[in-house]
Amino acid sequence: MPMLLAACSVFAPPDRVDAPTPPQWYAPLPHNGTLTDLNAWWQQQGDPLLVQLIDAAQAVSPTIASAKSRIEQARAARVAAGASLLPTLDASVNATRSSGQPPFIPTNTTVQRGLQTQWEIDVFGAGRAQWSGARSRYEGARAGWHEARVSVAAEVANQYFNVRTCEKLLAIARADAASRAETSRLSELTAKVGFMAPATAALARASAAEGNARATQQQAQCDLDIKALVALTAIAEPELRQKLAASSGNLPPGAPIAIDALPAKILAQRPDVFAAETEVAAASADVGGTQMQRFPHVALSGSIGRTSFTAGGATTTFDSWSIGPLTVSLPLFDGGRRAANVDAAQARYDEAVVRYKAAVRQAVREVEEALVNLRSAASRGEDVKLAAEGFHASFAGTESRYKSGLASLVELEEARRTRLAAENALASLQREGLAAWVALYRAAGGGWSRADIDAAPKR
Repeated sequence: MPMLLAACSVFAPPDRVDAPTPPQWYAPLPHNGTLTDLNAWWQQQGDPLLVQLIDAAQAVSPTIASAKSRIEQARAARVAAGASLLPTLDASVNATRSSGQPPFIPTNTTVQRGLQTQWEIDVFGAGRAQWSGARSRYEGARAGWHEARVSVAAEVANQYFNVRTCEKLLAIARADAASRAETSRLSELTAKVGFMAPATAALARASAAEGNARATQQQAQCDLDIKALVALTAIAEPELRQKLAASSGNLPPGAPIAIDALPAKILAQRPDVFAAETEVAAASADVGGTQMQRFPHVALSGSIGRTSFTAGGATTTFDSWSIGPLTVSLPLFDGGRRAANVDAAQARYDEAVVRYKAAVRQAVREVEEALVNLRSAASRGEDVKLAAEGFHASFAGTESRYKSGLASLVELEEARRTRLAAENALASLQREGLAAWVALYRAAGGGWSRADIDAAPKR
């Protein structure tokens, strides 16, 4: 994935950095028709509460607030760098009242007003290199704001899906606990009339206690998930619980995302990759700028002024102006400071290149992993569903035979365990599939493009 850098100086490092990407994705792609608009992907899930939670979290997220602060800092640095290319203009006024000797010199007042200008002429481009680096970092900061929003949205969605999955697992655990309690009750009655051994009744009681403990543990996990969602969204817990209870508890199927077969096109939509790219460009400009600090500096100054002299009731006014001096300074000896600055800038450039290449590799990995997980969850879906239905039917048959005295309690408990495991696996697989869709949404850039740089917040 080649990247053209913005540095314009002949002293900057090479203006082309290659971060090779695979020619195609090696994991199977989801084939779901037209490319999804990822900017509106959350609305396509069909769950209004999810959209509300994401909006609330993005409004209070410290991550997004930090990203916005970095934009402001980068904007200020860009303005300062651009201002250094322009002349400065200062106004001054001073007044002096004095009395001199001998006595015939009267008390007098002198008032001077003037404008002074100073311009360091950017002959060798050091100032332009500094401005180029500041501009690149500003663009990278704006892309970082988009990345922060995508990251927060994905985190909230995953936590929300955790809550909904936990609710399903809790319902399964409570139903299982109720079934075990009923079996224990019937076993106690049977044991009292002498048709069942006390040991068998004790097994039924132990099974009922285990079911209650599992349901209690699951309830605690659900409470923890809700509290995590409260922390993310800053919505009061009672209000959040009301919203969760009022909305459908069904997990959405996951709106499809179509992925282009060419990795380079997807990576061009990643704000983090773009931010790493702009940092390389900025570091390259810094190298050129520090190199040019070792060349002569040319500065031009000038002034215009008016002086008023008042003495003995008479006022004399005269104007003055000057252009110059034109100053040329050549660094001769600085103890190695400028050379050290160049070395440091070069080291930062090398680090930025390594980080950029690593960002590209990480982006490829995230897309590939999301595709693998998505295909795995989809491939197992039908089998897990059939297994859950089969084990449920098996338990129902075993329970009927147990009540008729044709099956033992051990058989019943074995059938119960397999049914419970299959139902839990089905709920967990649905959650796994949603997590894969969310990961793919994030890995594909969350709908960001380079044209969206100007969409970042402004003051």
